[in-house]
Amino acid sequence: MSTTILWLRQDLRLTDNPALEAACHSKRLVPVYIHDPALNDRWPPGAASKWWLHHSLSALDRDLRHAGSRLILRTGPTAEVLGDLVKTCKATRICWNRRYEPSLIDVDRELKAVLQDSGLEVQTFNAGLLFEPWEIRRAAKEQPHAPYKVFTAYWRACSRVGVPGVMHERPDKLPVCSKEILGERLEDLGLLPRIRWDAGLHELWQPGEKGALARLAQFLDDALLDYSGARDRPAVSGTSRLSPHLHFGEIGPRQVFQAVQQREGHVRGSGAVSLETFLRQVGWREFAHHLLFHFPHTDHQPLNTRFNGFPWRHEYSDDLAAWQQGTTGIPLVDAGMRELWHTGWMHNRVRMVVASFLTKNLLIPWQEGAAWFWDTLVDADLANNSLGWQWVAGCGADAAPYFRIFNPVLQGEKFDPEGVYVRRWVPELDSLPSRYIHKPWSAPQSMQVHCTGYPPPVVDLKSSRERALSSYRRR
Repeated sequence: MSTTILWLRQDLRLTDNPALEAACHSKRLVPVYIHDPALNDRWPPGAASKWWLHHSLSALDRDLRHAGSRLILRTGPTAEVLGDLVKTCKATRICWNRRYEPSLIDVDRELKAVLQDSGLEVQTFNAGLLFEPWEIRRAAKEQPHAPYKVFTAYWRACSRVGVPGVMHERPDKLPVCSKEILGERLEDLGLLPRIRWDAGLHELWQPGEKGALARLAQFLDDALLDYSGARDRPAVSGTSRLSPHLHFGEIGPRQVFQAVQQREGHVRGSGAVSLETFLRQVGWREFAHHLLFHFPHTDHQPLNTRFNGFPWRHEYSDDLAAWQQGTTGIPLVDAGMRELWHTGWMHNRVRMVVASFLTKNLLIPWQEGAAWFWDTLVDADLANNSLGWQWVAGCGADAAPYFRIFNPVLQGEKFDPEGVYVRRWVPELDSLPSRYIHKPWSAPQSMQVHCTGYPPPVVDLKSSRERALSSYRRR
């Protein structure tokens, strides 16, 4: 009786899962998740990501059991665990969906060769992207087969190819997983924090496929048509917040793209603009993976080599700590950093502001910010994280011009004019009138005395901007 191993990684769902679809053609199915911390030696999962993974695996096991199967958890070196599992269940085939981080691509390629040499049939698929990173290349009349470095040209090329729709429906019934196949307890993987700081994450998120589909449905009904305007206002629920669900593969980009496209024929005007604007954001996710695949060093080195010797500060521990803790004395920056710590997420407009403040006003290397986001974001994704930080720092693809420095006061006054977002996360400033909420240092002294415990700015915005401009001009 044929047995297939379904090796699950960042594809923790049943719908539009091509590896699962292929594996279901066997009489017996063994879905397995392998916890192998040594596999990600450079970028081990951060605390927020591990919290999400714990709950996502729990949700996946429930979904598998509902369909007549179950999730097998194993820990240890991946090759050894898979080899042992093949022998135990007498598997003849293994299916998995491909990963796209450079080091993991190499691991999968070597492992596939070893398994095939042992006589196992290996099938791999794309479940995580609309287009695999090597599929979209420049036309021959340009730079033949060269990767894109500009998003607009890249996304235009994707549009010419045509975005694929959902390919695989959710199975109602799965092949049985033998009771003789033993796994480990989820709690023994050690993914949850020992000191329970995760109450805010529980309040906001529902990891798992069910939570992802609910989040998508809510966004489509409540926020999609206003997306182009509302997405920049951090005090409103104007974004999809699908990023962690996409990262862990609880929902696929084809599902998201198709669901939005199905609304296109029913909207006009600003609603149609919002749909297109949102789909471009899905495109940016694709572009991030395209870049990291073709330029694998960009997870820790600038894409633009002119920035290899950029004069970052060397002594900055106090300012970095203030930024991480949300105590810089700059309200919009502090609100964003506190939101991140409490919820594992930060509004995208605010992400750009806090990143600009770190790299340009404080002249702290972008790698420090990328590392902090990696540890604290529930949607920590190496490709997106690398692209975003390099974009703001000005050293990546589609880089912001060196003179584009986000002024957190002006950004706050434009996108949070009444200070609703700041008041939520920086309650020390709640009593300030709106005209002072983003620059409390300018308020009359009689008002400042009520801002109990809120620190003065760690840096002067005007002079630090001039310092940054001077440093960037020398590149």
